Order: sequence, then structure tokens, then C-alpha cells
Amino acid sequence: MIADKLYDRVEKNGVVCVGLDTNLSYIPEEFKSKFTNEEDMIFNFNKEIIDATLDVSACFKVQIAYYEALGIKGLTAYKKTLKYLREKDAIIIADIKRGDIAATASMYAKAHFEGDFESDFITLNPYMGMDSIEPYLPYVEKNNKGLFVLVRTSNDGAKDIEYIETKDKNRVYEVVGEKVHEIGKKFLGKHGYSSIGGVMGCTHVEEAIKMREKLNTMMFLIPGYGAQGGTASDVVMYLKNGNGGVVNSSRKILLAHKAMEDSKHFAECSRKEAVVMRDAIKNAILELK
Repeated sequence: MIADKLYDRVEKNGVVCVGLDTNLSYIPEEFKSKFTNEEDMIFNFNKEIIDATLDVSACFKVQIAYYEALGIKGLTAYKKTLKYLREKDAIIIADIKRGDIAATASMYAKAHFEGDFESDFITLNPYMGMDSIEPYLPYVEKNNKGLFVLVRTSNDGAKDIEYIETKDKNRVYEVVGEKVHEIGKKFLGKHGYSSIGGVMGCTHVEEAIKMREKLNTMMFLIPGYGAQGGTASDVVMYLKNGNGGVVNSSRKILLAHKAMEDSKHFAECSRKEAVVMRDAIKNAILELK
């Protein structure tokens, strides 16, 4: 199962998820000048980052909006990036955040679990209801695919809806988490985690331990580290014995060359940042023991 593969990759390489949210402005001018079109600039930048971080990361999250924004040429770069990741046997999370029902959801599933845009996991927004997840389940069951469903996000606006209290005094994100967790129990791997995971932002840590214990078979995709303010000590509360989740960092890794003032060796800078992040989280885990 894909959940087992991700668990094993975390055990081997650590919890870092490299976010390929690639903006043209992130790419050093000297590197851009080697190519005549934006498609090649983006893909080759991604390729360098992937090669430099493959052995120090658990997976890669590719945020489709950065590619859609450039039209066909951007989606071609997206396609090439996914293909290269598959060739490297990297675990791919396509961050698409789809949230629709019935036939439309079935087409989204086909689009992102087959063909040019095939990935291992996709992100989903469940706020139209649990029937918006159902069309993806055949791929989870039969095609070794996985889902990361939004439970509690890392943005400030999460409190507008996700934190509303229900009549039972639970918050909306808790109800969503429990429903997704229940669906996921049908797809457990040998390590006890489901191929249906949850997005759990690390910037709101008030009930981290409670959510980790309650959603005990759910693998977490944890955004909010680094540029959004989340720290290693925040992150570890969402892990279980150093596993059970992956921690995404996009801008901090992709823009490491600017912080280190070394655009010529941008990929090496990204690797250094990924290693620093990995080791900081490892040390925070050890401090808890």
C-alpha cells in the first residue's frame, strides 16, 4: 500500500516533504538564461532540486496552481516534473485540493491518478461532504493510490469555519477528522496507517496531542513549517515515534539560495536547508523521549 511506502520512506529519509511550488521569480537569473522558454526553466529548476534532495526527503508535493497560472506551458512543466519524479521512484503528492461530487469528482480522480498528471497522493477538500471523497476510493483500493484530506489547515482563516463549535461542543475540524479517519480504516497498511491521510497544519498546536491520539491510523501531511511560522517543536506533536506524517516546506527550501546568497549553487543550498530541517525535527523528537 502507498501508506506503507510512505512510512518506510520516512523511516529511511526523515519526514521532510519538499514542496515544488515553483514560481519563476524563485529561479536564479543565471540559470534561467540557459533556456529559451518558461516551461524548460521551471522543469529543469525542479529537476535540480529533486536530484539534490531525493535522498534527504520522504516525498515531494507539487502545488498545481503555480503551473496552472502559466497556462499550457506551465502544465507541460507540471507533467514533466511528475514524470521525472516517477522515474526516480519518488513519492508524489499532487496538491490539487479538489472538492466536488459525483461525475465531476470521478473525472478529477481520473485526471490525477491516471495519465499525464498521475501522482501517488492527491489533496482533497471535504467541505461538500464525505460523498465528495467516494469517487476516489476505487483508486485507493485497486490502484495503490492515497488521499490527504483537509482536516485543519495552517492559515489564519482556518478559524473562520474549521474552529466553529458544533452542538456537541466539538469543532468542525474535529468532526471532519473523525469522519475521514473512519473512512480510512478500510485501507490500513502493515504499519497501521491508512492510505487516506489528513492535512493537519502545525501552526495551531492547541490540541495537537489530542488529534494525534484520536486520529491514530491517519498519516498527516503537515504544512506550515518554516515560512508560515511552524517550528520543529510544533511539528513533532503531530508525529508518533517520529513517523505518522510528513512535514512540507516549499519556499524555505526553494529559496534557500537567496538566504545563503549563493544562486550559482541553488540546488545544493536547497539540499542543505532540507537537511537542516530534517535534523531539527529529529532532534525535537529525541528531546520528547
